[in-house]
Amino acid sequence: MDTLDEDQVQALQKAFNSFDTDDKGFITPDTVGVILRMMGVKISDRHLQEVISETDEDGSGEIEFEEFAALAAKFLSEEDEEALKKELKEAFRIYDRGGNGYITVHTLKEILRELDNKLTEDNLDSIIEEVDEDGSGTIDFNEFMKMMNG
Repeated sequence: MDTLDEDQVQALQKAFNSFDTDDKGFITPDTVGVILRMMGVKISDRHLQEVISETDEDGSGEIEFEEFAALAAKFLSEEDEEALKKELKEAFRIYDRGGNGYITVHTLKEILRELDNKLTEDNLDSIIEEVDEDGSGTIDFNEFMKMMNG
């Protein structure tokens, strides 16, 4: 649950409690699927069963809240990664003015200067050298992603 923020934990607890109508302290694997789908997570039944078997630590077939939260965290963080990738792709597209599938190192320097105006020319050159792996003078989306993800 370390990867979940307080709001996410509260939302999961609320969903869990609303399906644990008898206050037994657990929900069924089928219910987990229903909750995840209600949260917008797209998952096949087979994948759900695999994840549940990994998560159901005591093998009871009953999913306690801690197990449910751990399971949901996997999907929530995956969605965050997908959202980040989508946002980065959009940002890249904006700077790839010609639609060529790359941005020039000059354009990247402009972006970096906008993000941090304290960067020196030497700093910028070092960053470019690290990011432009193939030395082409251009940054493709994969190179851009690596840079933005650290």
